[in-house]
Amino acid sequence: MDSSRPIRCIGVSTGGGDAPGLNAVIRTVTLCAIQRGWEVYGIKRGLEGLFDTREILPLTRDAVRGIGHLSGTILGTTNRGNPFAYPVPKGDGTFDKVDRSDELVKNFHRLGLDALVSIGGDGSLTIANQLGEKGIPVVGVPKTIDNDLSGTVLTFGFDTAVRAATEAIDSLHATAEAHERVFVVEVMGRYAGWIALHAGIAGGADAILIPEIPFQIENVCRKIERRQLAGRRFSIVVVAEGAQVGGERVIKAEADESRTEVRLGGIAEVLAREIEAQTGKETRSVVLGHLQRGHRPTPTDRLIAMRFGAAAVRTVADRQFGVMVALDPPQVLTVPLSEAIRMKTVPLDSDIVVTAREMGICLGDD
Repeated sequence: MDSSRPIRCIGVSTGGGDAPGLNAVIRTVTLCAIQRGWEVYGIKRGLEGLFDTREILPLTRDAVRGIGHLSGTILGTTNRGNPFAYPVPKGDGTFDKVDRSDELVKNFHRLGLDALVSIGGDGSLTIANQLGEKGIPVVGVPKTIDNDLSGTVLTFGFDTAVRAATEAIDSLHATAEAHERVFVVEVMGRYAGWIALHAGIAGGADAILIPEIPFQIENVCRKIERRQLAGRRFSIVVVAEGAQVGGERVIKAEADESRTEVRLGGIAEVLAREIEAQTGKETRSVVLGHLQRGHRPTPTDRLIAMRFGAAAVRTVADRQFGVMVALDPPQVLTVPLSEAIRMKTVPLDSDIVVTAREMGICLGDD
């Protein structure tokens, strides 16, 4: 981009899984850009709008009025349609993968866009980084309920997901105790255990199983049996969807031509069957699933989202591209996109893991 040319028009996209706080970012980017005299366009359904200009939405003050507290995204989103491996149906139920990135870059410039604010997780920001290498001036905004993006202490959406999971665990305590049952609660997080660990500790779980710590079902069963002997006739087990049973993850759907990643899920049901078989305790499984995504964003997530949105516009104004805005309390900084997209998992020596162990919570490894 010609550094002497003033910024006049920017695009905003939301990709990957939705997260509470997306609309707050969109609203803040729009208002901050308009304050600078820029035009703003929303690219609908991830980056699909750059293949079909009918999917481009002018973002005005009226268009973003009253959306900051809403979950979801007014632009829509998708976790498919990677322009570097775009799925094209062959007519026989299968797909070819075609590189349409040149077409996307051409349309971006043809629309007169001077920069792209890409709001997404590791997948979307990896694509954004690749597009930056092809000449699109891009600034990333970290979004994922999983909190698994390197380079930022927190991602917006995480706090809301933890609150949703904690409230569900709180509710299950009463029915578990009344019926003297074991409940296995499955939460999201893919290959990182942040949600399970935070919500499990906050919600008073007896066992927390995360991808970072290999576990044995026998250890979980021993914890449940010890509680039974102590007169505690119910137990709550929280498990991350990516935790491994006997070294293997439970997969709901394999990757295919149109989906680049496996779909995790089902570990709670597997655990519940095995716990009941080994302990004789009546055991039920609960999968929270997308309930963790759909809650109204907490004040914490709204504020982080707004700070990220304002920082993204400042970064565009400074012509600092190929970076992601990131929270490094008390500041919002920028980090290179190439570094930011690395996965951040729970450190085994972290204070929160130590806290769980010292409270007597079973992590399945002893």
